[in-house]
Amino acid sequence: MFNERTTIGLDVHARSARAAAIDTHTGEIFEARLPGGNTAILEWVTTIRDQIGPAHAAYEAGPTGFGLARALTSAGIPVTVAAPSKLLRPAGDRVKTDARDAMLLARLLRMDELVPVRVPTEEEESARDLVRARDDARVELMAARHRLSKLLLRRGLVFDGSASWTRAHDAWLRSIRRDGIDGAGPGTLAAFDAAYDAVTVIGARRDRLDAEITRMAAHSSFTGVTDRLCCLRGISTLTGFALAVEIGDWQRFTGRTIAAYLGLVPSEHSSGGSRSLGAITKTGNRHARRLLIESAWHHKPVYRPGKTMAERWARASAQAVARGDAGNRRLHHRWQVLARSRKKHTVGTTAIARELAGWCWSLAVME
Repeated sequence: MFNERTTIGLDVHARSARAAAIDTHTGEIFEARLPGGNTAILEWVTTIRDQIGPAHAAYEAGPTGFGLARALTSAGIPVTVAAPSKLLRPAGDRVKTDARDAMLLARLLRMDELVPVRVPTEEEESARDLVRARDDARVELMAARHRLSKLLLRRGLVFDGSASWTRAHDAWLRSIRRDGIDGAGPGTLAAFDAAYDAVTVIGARRDRLDAEITRMAAHSSFTGVTDRLCCLRGISTLTGFALAVEIGDWQRFTGRTIAAYLGLVPSEHSSGGSRSLGAITKTGNRHARRLLIESAWHHKPVYRPGKTMAERWARASAQAVARGDAGNRRLHHRWQVLARSRKKHTVGTTAIARELAGWCWSLAVME
């Protein structure tokens, strides 16, 4: 709830910022154009607070990050980082400028109409940067492999082994390069070398990030949550650690609200006596949503705990193991029910992921 005398709206960009402050007692307005960077913004906000009285600042979450929020908080100035997708804008307003955006933030803050996002700790943000760098490497590696395989496919060269991108596949790639790629010209050979080098370099980068994630998952404040999440099928150390850092504070959710935060609930358009449900909303954290969708597929086969699951259970408490085992059995049963109902695999996977989010929450908040 807003209790301060002054509301301050900040429209922050990389090289500039626009600020607007409203004295809620007198109605006086103060505006300024500021250079980029947190220092100038902090000085202006502090000056306004010293001149008028207690102030509360707000700005939209975006690419400039949360450094400004931490700087303002350290200076004793309350700050709200607003969710841009939840910002209320007049439907008839066709003029958008930085000054108007700053003033809109100041007014909405005064009316308590801003939906805040949670500001992660520096440790959470550091770990999140690591897992997202790993995800970027995964995407780049997939693209590099596709380029290389399609280059060979255009020459009619297809690996006949059981699995691609293994040691046997790498040996086959090297052999066809030594043989000249079926008489290809120098341009094709250069393209092959570039694509093969990209696959090798990106793969090595991904492996280094995997090793760093494994090390951090074993010795950090996220270790307990990660070990408990790994009691569920389809959640390895990498996935569990990524979910732990992407969600951050699990206590702010319940078993029902976690799926809505991850965008796994159906969209709805209802009016009067009609109720219409659509596709899932896909709002919230898309990285965590992708991980849960991928993990949901692992619950389709018959559930028989093996050596890998036993090793993961050994790192968790007996209560977490029992909870994870119950979740694994329940989710596999749900897959069977959906299969008998002839649901599409995509629909079934999403339904399992939605319920899996609740099981993850129950393990994450477990003491």
